[in-house]
Amino acid sequence: MTFDEAQIERYARHIILEEIGGTGQSKLLESKVLLIGAGGLGSPLAMYLAAAGVGTIGVVDDDIVSLSNLQRQIAHTTDRIGMAKTESARQTIAALNPDVKVVPIDVRLIAENVLDLIADYDVIADGSDNFATRFLLNDACFFSRKPLVSAAVLRFDAQLSTYKAYLGSEHPCYRCVFPSPPPDGLVPTCAEGGVLGALAGAVGSLQAIEVVKELLGIGESLSGSLVIYDALSTTFRKVRV
Repeated sequence: MTFDEAQIERYARHIILEEIGGTGQSKLLESKVLLIGAGGLGSPLAMYLAAAGVGTIGVVDDDIVSLSNLQRQIAHTTDRIGMAKTESARQTIAALNPDVKVVPIDVRLIAENVLDLIADYDVIADGSDNFATRFLLNDACFFSRKPLVSAAVLRFDAQLSTYKAYLGSEHPCYRCVFPSPPPDGLVPTCAEGGVLGALAGAVGSLQAIEVVKELLGIGESLSGSLVIYDALSTTFRKVRV
């Protein structure tokens, strides 16, 4: 792929990295990533992937922007309250990087559409806020042989991992780590338990890094490990699973 002068300037800090270079940047521009959720995690994730030059970003979300979202969902603005989150994310990404094609998918992810939705994408990034979606995505990505980069935040705590169980026993899936959803009511939602807004930004940014690593095949994959972050004690733990 040949870069024009604007692209050379835009991606200069990537191109000079030995691990990325012009070849890696070209690969990013040709890559496709599907984001599940345009909320607290999906917002920074979408913005950093767009800034990195990921060529196609699909955004799945059936919700609209509300005032309570704006404490953490930085892809949205006050004047977009009531707008579909997918359209709001599209506008933010378009303003950030016109190189990027955004595919707004204003539907809820369910068993009947999940395989079709993920089929054309290289990496799937889960920023959803419920266990049903996480388990559904895990199963669909396993059978479709798609890398799944998954994160979750609640209150001051977060976790992050990559799942590629189709590669064999050294690469556990989400169900291997969490065999079943917790009983109803045991784990509160963000609306019930709260979440530090900046925590979503930090973890969504980490998620973007792992997506880029998977797209380029650089560094050490998080597959087989779980990162746990306690924001109150500023503690990161990386455990084998």
